Amino acid sequence: MKTTAPIRVCIVEDDVVIRNGFSLLIDGTAGFRIVSTYNRCEEAIENLYEDIPDVMLVDIELPNGMNGIEGIERIKKLRPKTNVLVITVYENDDLVFKALCAGAGGYLTKSVQPARLLDAIRDIQDGGAPMSTNIARMVVASFHKNKNSPLTQRETEVLELLAVGKSYTHIADDLFVNKETIRTHIKNIYWKLEVHSKAEAIEKARHDKLI
Repeated sequence: MKTTAPIRVCIVEDDVVIRNGFSLLIDGTAGFRIVSTYNRCEEAIENLYEDIPDVMLVDIELPNGMNGIEGIERIKKLRPKTNVLVITVYENDDLVFKALCAGAGGYLTKSVQPARLLDAIRDIQDGGAPMSTNIARMVVASFHKNKNSPLTQRETEVLELLAVGKSYTHIADDLFVNKETIRTHIKNIYWKLEVHSKAEAIEKARHDKLI
């Protein structure tokens, strides 16, 4: 009887607790093997041909050196057969689409349940595209937006985050910009939508299918 080789998994995650937790879960489950773990994309890329991973779990926001999106792009160029699964705390659509365009085959948040993570690794290895429920909704919703929106992509992102109740500070953190930049975007949104408050902007944007 032929024995199926375990799925070779590599992790790129700067948080040592999360990295070790994922590693113990995956390596301790039949059918999986952790080949290496790293806290920087550069190290993972340097050892890519030695590790020969089937699946790589990659965080997007890495504080040291190359970010995850650039790392994904490099990984896919060097080894197209490796499947990349993003594991992150971020759920804004700009990062989701950048990651998918870079070559990621799936996108999960770090709150994912252990069983779901293992299923996602199997799924992506079998040709699937696993995504957290919120991420999947976001991708689907993007196809129903008004294509004639007067708002730029960034302004749309800001308004979407406002609509889910995020503060200027949290939006700035999510989009990796300063708070004054967010204030400028919001002024532009108000001007383009001809409104004078956050509530009016959100109501009009939803009515016109801008978000």
